Amino acid sequence: MPASRINTGRTVVVTGCSSGIGACLATGLFRRGYRVIASCRSNHDVPLLLEQGIEAIKIDLADPLSVEQGVSYIAEHSGKRVYGLINNGAFGQPGAVIDLKRDVLRQQFETNVFGTQQLTNGILPMMLAHQEGRVIQISSILGFICLRFRGAYNASKYALEGLTDTMRLEHADSGVQFSLVQPGPISSRFRYNAYQKFKENIDRSDSMFNSAYALVENRLEQIENTRFTLPPEAVLESVIHALESRKAKIRYRVTTPTKIMTVLKRLLPDRAMDLFLQANSDRHK
Repeated sequence: MPASRINTGRTVVVTGCSSGIGACLATGLFRRGYRVIASCRSNHDVPLLLEQGIEAIKIDLADPLSVEQGVSYIAEHSGKRVYGLINNGAFGQPGAVIDLKRDVLRQQFETNVFGTQQLTNGILPMMLAHQEGRVIQISSILGFICLRFRGAYNASKYALEGLTDTMRLEHADSGVQFSLVQPGPISSRFRYNAYQKFKENIDRSDSMFNSAYALVENRLEQIENTRFTLPPEAVLESVIHALESRKAKIRYRVTTPTKIMTVLKRLLPDRAMDLFLQANSDRHK
């Protein structure tokens, strides 16, 4: 990826920039010459980006008012001229579906789906007005295959993909392109944050899956499997292509597991795929 600042003047908005993929996207695109408006869920993380010269604001995707204020700030400070929106902000809520209380499931959707879509609906008209732009959704391998004890996250990413595919059809001739980036395991704080949500919201002692949750906790406590885990720069590479290619791909499959699962889902009968996924549920993400 060239280091020269070739995109000066184009504004891109990136969510979930406190760490991991989001932080990498914000700094990488800034160095490439984009005018980046990065958002973080907490005010605590905003100064870390400001110190690098990156414009940063607080947007809590779970809070409709925070999203509304974020859209107003972006509109005012960009002159309603946004070229790229990279929706990266999300978290994972582990736990068997039977153990997910209604409020817990709602929390997962508030951030990963409802807040993300509210932000998109606020920024998309700015792109449509100029008949150009790119909406890039950071989805997941779990946006097209399911693994045990990831039901809330699975459902949120499936929903994100469904909404994105629909918007692509609805705005096919608008000049705005929609892409889904589907990472597998990426080095980040995802597992750590997911483990905190598991301990916070899942009552293991009262669950029929009590013994199975020992494996869940063991997986969440471990460092990523370096054999398949890629650095967040792998996602950055796909995002740059989605922003700059004349015709962006509809889906970018990042990491070997994502590519393998794509092929297997096409080739295997549903029941054979179920057996494969059951056998591998405790090994990934």
